[in-house]
Amino acid sequence: MEYRKLGRTGLSVSEICLGTMTFGQQNSEAEGHAQLDMAFDHGVNFIDTAELYSIPPKAETYGATETIVGNWLAGHGQRDKVVLASKIVGRSVNDWYRPDGKGARLTPEQIRYAVEGSLRRLKTDYLDLYQVHWPDRKMNLFGAGGTTFRDVIKADEVPIEETLGGLDELVKEGKIRHVGVSNETPWGVSQYLSASREKGLTRIASIQNAYNLLNRTYEMGLAEMGLREDVGLLAYSPLAQGYLTGKYLDGARPAGARTTLFNRGQRYEKPGVDQAIRGYMKIARDAGIDPAQFALEFVTSRPFVASNIIGATSLEQLKTILDSVHVEITPELEEKIDAVHQVNANPAP
Repeated sequence: MEYRKLGRTGLSVSEICLGTMTFGQQNSEAEGHAQLDMAFDHGVNFIDTAELYSIPPKAETYGATETIVGNWLAGHGQRDKVVLASKIVGRSVNDWYRPDGKGARLTPEQIRYAVEGSLRRLKTDYLDLYQVHWPDRKMNLFGAGGTTFRDVIKADEVPIEETLGGLDELVKEGKIRHVGVSNETPWGVSQYLSASREKGLTRIASIQNAYNLLNRTYEMGLAEMGLREDVGLLAYSPLAQGYLTGKYLDGARPAGARTTLFNRGQRYEKPGVDQAIRGYMKIARDAGIDPAQFALEFVTSRPFVASNIIGATSLEQLKTILDSVHVEITPELEEKIDAVHQVNANPAP
């Protein structure tokens, strides 16, 4: 396992980060703890969670994942060896995130409420990284808008400067050490960086966006910004919710798989997706590489990726994922990957 610098924080994070959103629905607490043990034993020091989790989001399981991770941390006794990240929900009309059924917004008051709840559930005094899960401004998110831009969705917005100011107060109090964003755009990242420079507020260290062989849109604008400004990508969905394993090809729905259980895979069911998956799987198999490990190492090996956030529902899956660090994406494989990408570029943005 290799370790990389996270932005300008001074933190070193493992190239693989354990995502935990399945803990509390697809995985029991015992299964979650077993995954944490295995990941830690393989050198993973980076854990990512969120107040929203588990997934799919619902009132009954709000905060359940943080509670499971917190119980593991309390029994583990090595908090100082773990880089712990969580996230605050962005703008939402769901009535279970905040008291009195208020819609979630990224105001300083709500940020404080969310952080204190996360700290309580995680049984810790501080978070190493606290991230804005998605923006306060209205946007086409999580693949809903595709690659077509029509107009800014205008609505009342909590200014980014105000959100960053709320996060900055909690950094000064020691409740969070560093901050990041997620599901952001180049404009949003630039606004956070400008507010930091102009107002002397804490600087974002990371951006957590989807990035995989079916969705390389991060490379168009954000990758250069991240490299030049030292804002590391925490890549989520490196297997495109499992679609890059090939298990959903031709409409297949394996028992127990996430899309089978929850019918939430529409982001990866667009024209051209199956053709692209077959192309990447052929490259992997011709090279004698497991297709899942091939797709994972593609993400991990990008120079703008600080850590690759992975998720599993079984120890067998997790072992396969962890062993992906032994795969090499050679220049010859890069050429073949780019050839498929030229024909089927970003079919699932």
